[in-house]
Amino acid sequence: MRAIEITEYGPADVLKPCERPTPETRPGEVLIKVHAAGVNRPDVVQRLGHYAPPPGASDLPGLEVSGEIVGGDVAGSRFKLGDMVCALVQGGGYAEFCVAPIQQCLPIPKGLSALEAASLPETYFTVWSNVFERVRLSQGETLLVQGGSSGIGVTAIQIAKALGHRVFATAGSDDKCRKCEELGAERAVNYRSEDFVEVVKELTAGKGVDVILDMVGGDYVGREINCLAEDGRIALIAVQGGTKSQIDVGLLLRRRLTLTGSTLRPRSQEFKAAIGAKLVEHVWPLLEAGKVKPVIYRSFPLEQAAEAHRLMESSQHVGKIMLQVV
Repeated sequence: MRAIEITEYGPADVLKPCERPTPETRPGEVLIKVHAAGVNRPDVVQRLGHYAPPPGASDLPGLEVSGEIVGGDVAGSRFKLGDMVCALVQGGGYAEFCVAPIQQCLPIPKGLSALEAASLPETYFTVWSNVFERVRLSQGETLLVQGGSSGIGVTAIQIAKALGHRVFATAGSDDKCRKCEELGAERAVNYRSEDFVEVVKELTAGKGVDVILDMVGGDYVGREINCLAEDGRIALIAVQGGTKSQIDVGLLLRRRLTLTGSTLRPRSQEFKAAIGAKLVEHVWPLLEAGKVKPVIYRSFPLEQAAEAHRLMESSQHVGKIMLQVV
């Protein structure tokens, strides 16, 4: 099969087309003929040598795909050979064929193309597991999304808005802020020219927000604590701004705040299956009704994965960057 491999750790040019044997499935896994694959920030981190695949996972990058089930173990599942699915995988997505746990395969929402469906798993699993399960954004609560124009960001904004929450976001340009607002953010803050702490406090009459989804880390964490409401929660999912933070622990105590973090890739199949079931129940109907939509900035042929990574690293995009395989 055709695939894209990381020939050595380094810049985007280390991604090279190659020929690999078609992977073999184990019990509970299916073989997917890949139509499209998503490009995500963890792929870039893996390429740089800072995010090794879990034991037993493919060394090829790619954490989400869509395509046709052409082999493997479908016994006892909702799927059969020939079905089109989208899937969350631990690696191997940048290829013509990819192995996926059957528990992590989801039906393609009605009305969506294979390309659109491939843009869903990584960001939707991440947002649901963190915002709605881990820190439990509840009815009547507000959400601040850091990095609102990212794949994670556009997903979080739309789902939270569709479920009735007030949503705020940050982004790095006025144009990106406008796009966040078009997707449902009540107010998007240009972090290059405004202080999100001041804006959020003003918009909430001094109360602060109930939940913050943070993929920045670094010095953002201390500032976020200053704009949380009492009993507020921060879900930290990445550290693009660094791993060191200074926080006011006294404020954490006095306001009963929660700071928690997680990564999705190492979690068990059972955990991911449970999240997938919640997505099909609560979010797939929103997609099928058009209340939540995939946001695809650009797609590239599989062989141009290096170019897709360069675009990812430029941070010019709003939404998802994709690879078209079929």
